[in-house]
Amino acid sequence: MAPPRPRHGPRRRLLRTGAAAAALALLSGCAGAGGTSFGGGDALNVLMVNNPQMVELQKLTAKHFTKETGIKVHFTVLPENDVRDKVSQDFSNQAGQYDIATISNFELPFFAKNGWLHELDGYVAKDPGFDQDDILAPLRESLTAEDGKLYAQPFYGESSFLMYRKDIFEEEGLTMPEQPTWKEVAELAKQTDGSRPGMKGICLRGLPGWGEVIAPLTTVVNTMGGTWFTEDWKPQLTSPEFKKATKFYVDLVRSHGERGAPQSGYAECLNNMTQGKSAMWYDATAGAGSLEASGSPVKGKIGYVPAPVEQTKSSGWLYTWAWGLQKASIKSDDAWKFISWASSKEYEELVGATSGWSNVPAGKRASTYANPEYRAEAGAFADVTEKAISSADPKNPGTQPRPTAGIQFVGVPEFTDLGTRVAQEISAAIAGRQSVDAALATSQKLAEKVAEEYR
Repeated sequence: MAPPRPRHGPRRRLLRTGAAAAALALLSGCAGAGGTSFGGGDALNVLMVNNPQMVELQKLTAKHFTKETGIKVHFTVLPENDVRDKVSQDFSNQAGQYDIATISNFELPFFAKNGWLHELDGYVAKDPGFDQDDILAPLRESLTAEDGKLYAQPFYGESSFLMYRKDIFEEEGLTMPEQPTWKEVAELAKQTDGSRPGMKGICLRGLPGWGEVIAPLTTVVNTMGGTWFTEDWKPQLTSPEFKKATKFYVDLVRSHGERGAPQSGYAECLNNMTQGKSAMWYDATAGAGSLEASGSPVKGKIGYVPAPVEQTKSSGWLYTWAWGLQKASIKSDDAWKFISWASSKEYEELVGATSGWSNVPAGKRASTYANPEYRAEAGAFADVTEKAISSADPKNPGTQPRPTAGIQFVGVPEFTDLGTRVAQEISAAIAGRQSVDAALATSQKLAEKVAEEYR
């Protein structure tokens, strides 16, 4: 994948430290309480989000990484919102409290542009055993900044796809296309709505938040020909294409989507699918692991196909939690040893052997999807997931040129606020409190304020 790099207007500026910290305190996070175990001295200090796979890493580090290298690691483990806020403050000030932090492909471009991250190309060149070429190309691209340098390594990656109940489709005499269009999905939602008592045709996020309803909605906008901004930063939220996609999404979820859609996000849709309340679900590839987990009521009943399309060949999003090394760290050599271990094939094999292959932080390495042990547990969705990630194009995800990278987001720090405020308008339309036209008219004005900063 070698699309042209996006061009930025002459007024594009470096982030101001205070504004960066505020803008990066994102509004959708992982559930659960976090713990802090900060330490100093010669130990590495790692700040990371408190999802289960990273908590597993914390448990395995002393017994394996520290035992093998002698390098001690102190972890600060917090919910996503808190991690984003703390990392933006520490890295923007180059305070050096944390050597390593989990960042996503959303933050990386402006963190790198501001000189907050240590480039990793030199370490990769000296560590051929890490096998950088094994990292899936879209992830390598999304963690490489405009200067052509690599600034992070992925812990895991995800895209989006369509999940559906194979048994329900069989009972209704329906066939899921190998590459469905959104028009076909809408018809299938209509036909499966009410197939069983309390079952709706599809679950789609309606919960406000730039990482909730906006994520799937933006992929629909992309494939239906729309974009948030033109290449020269003209907002397009009232364009025919953006309106068409948004009305389609809102109408579909209102007609055949889950009950309580305006309050439904990833967690609620996962629960609906697990409990047999939805015949289909379009969302993150990460959801498949829970649906196929031991004890899941729908294990073995779910089919997986690529994200629905209209005008594009693919439309799945791309997201990764990755390890970023703070520029100010005085322990960069030791930090690379940790990063290379935590993102390695060997670490995945360790997790597979100790916790089961369903717990492996996948979605980043081609070798994972060729591993017989992994495929034995994830065979139902492994190929579709790999294809979704491999076909994701963060630079050109739609039909129109755009000013910055991003599939389910616009890659500027202001999008955390803009996306969430637009999400509130869209969610209100899903709730029936206003029309889509009214929601997008308000949203266009919000987008114009952001565009003024970049034109």
